[in-house]
Amino acid sequence: MSEAESRRSDSPPAVDVKERGANGASSDRRLFMQLLVYRGCQDPKPLVAALESRPLEAVLYVDLNDPTGVGVLTFAEDPVAFVTSLRDALAAEPFNGLTARPELTMFGRTYSSGFEPDLEDWLLQRPRRTVLNPAWPWAIWYPLRRVGGFARLPASEQTAILREHGTLGRAYGDADLAHDIRLACHGLDTNDNDFVIGLVGRDLQPLSHLVHAMRKTAQTSQYIQSLGPFFVGRVLWQGKSR
Repeated sequence: MSEAESRRSDSPPAVDVKERGANGASSDRRLFMQLLVYRGCQDPKPLVAALESRPLEAVLYVDLNDPTGVGVLTFAEDPVAFVTSLRDALAAEPFNGLTARPELTMFGRTYSSGFEPDLEDWLLQRPRRTVLNPAWPWAIWYPLRRVGGFARLPASEQTAILREHGTLGRAYGDADLAHDIRLACHGLDTNDNDFVIGLVGRDLQPLSHLVHAMRKTAQTSQYIQSLGPFFVGRVLWQGKSR
């Protein structure tokens, strides 16, 4: 091997961070979403007014499991928004009088699987439509982490496992029982989770039913290391999609 060939073989692989869809589509755009949960809210109406006065895309939930709890879901393409405009809003009244529950904080980004026919709609608009649909007020949000062995499975085996999981989720969506938001959070989560999942729908029971049904899939029963904690909320206010 010549010296030039040796240098080429030792060179690092090209890095591509674009999202890929069907028919060769690619995009550098994606949506970041964050859920922050608080307790100690006796009256959520001032929170609605505060969110409406800010340039934020957001949803405000009341917490099913805490009578003074609320959840604030915000989303933006530029993650700088979370450490500027959102930070400013949450540092001011009325949010600064609440108690944060960091164990329920979730943050992630939309991603593609490589087969989406409308890539930018999948990455940017579908998640917005899902969380902002007034017909789907109930939500369950939770993080998950896969076992390390999943990443070492052959691609064909990974695909079959994910197909089983995805087919079940689509069946609930086609029946208008549960609609999902899937976010990657590698390196973005304080507990080293891999994904954040949001399930939203008209009624709460089908969302719980889907979580139960998913436990029988190969992915959940064999390749999930941890699941949760869970935040369960009902929409109090939804901002407008841009």
